[in-house]
Amino acid sequence: MSRADHIFINMCQDILENGTDTQGEKVRPHWADGTPAYTIKKFGVVNRYDLSEEFPIMTLRRTALKSCTDELLWIWQQKSNNVHDLHSHIWDEWADEDGSIGKAYGYQLVVRHQYKEGMMDQVDRVIYDLKHNPFSRRIMTNIYVHQDLHEMNLYPCAYSMTFNVTQKPGHEKLTLNAVLNQRSNDVLTANNWNVVQYAVLVHMLAQVCDMEVGELVHVIADAHIYDRHVPLIKELITREPLPAPTFWLNPDIHDFYQFTRNDVKVEDYETHPQIKDIPVAV
Repeated sequence: MSRADHIFINMCQDILENGTDTQGEKVRPHWADGTPAYTIKKFGVVNRYDLSEEFPIMTLRRTALKSCTDELLWIWQQKSNNVHDLHSHIWDEWADEDGSIGKAYGYQLVVRHQYKEGMMDQVDRVIYDLKHNPFSRRIMTNIYVHQDLHEMNLYPCAYSMTFNVTQKPGHEKLTLNAVLNQRSNDVLTANNWNVVQYAVLVHMLAQVCDMEVGELVHVIADAHIYDRHVPLIKELITREPLPAPTFWLNPDIHDFYQFTRNDVKVEDYETHPQIKDIPVAV
């Protein structure tokens, strides 16, 4: 049965049983009707996913693989901050009349910096180091840039990736592992979405750098369930996990900038019914 589902269920149970309720506190998010969006939150949630054993897409309800891959490539490959470059409307709420979300996400990754090896942006620096200096402990990205926060329409939630390469005994290829740091995570709407996105990223980078995939460690400072999501979560975690599907990544792509959302798929992906009309706090 899906390990990702069990991790999700255990996390939700822990938040509901041991979390802190923000009811009555001063909170920024609100519902469409203007009501404050309170949460039950847990500090410092850490989930580990072994990508060599399973692709961590949940079966309790469907996660849209191509859509979350599209958003990932929008940020990491296109390095865009304009919603017109997306195939979905998930960012429309934070876009201005020109479609820009400000100096956020892809904007930060495309900024080039001077290194002794030459001018590179953060993504190209990661790829360069994975290929030329894989055992470096400095392979990371950070898009939480304080001097630009006032020009971001939404502060980055998933803000940092740290990559770490290991050598498994008896394996010819190196193993690529990663830590995803997230300051805030809406557990119902975004948790598995983010996990799947960055699992895809690790698979893509491992393939273009001729490595095997290892662990994805997801560190969340504030993992929360919104008040109007509590009954939905309680129903969701009563569902029985189904077998994990098989992940496919187009093996013919060896340049990160050639991947498209159509180069990923999951085979034998069976899920429980989708939860519809989930209220989203903004």
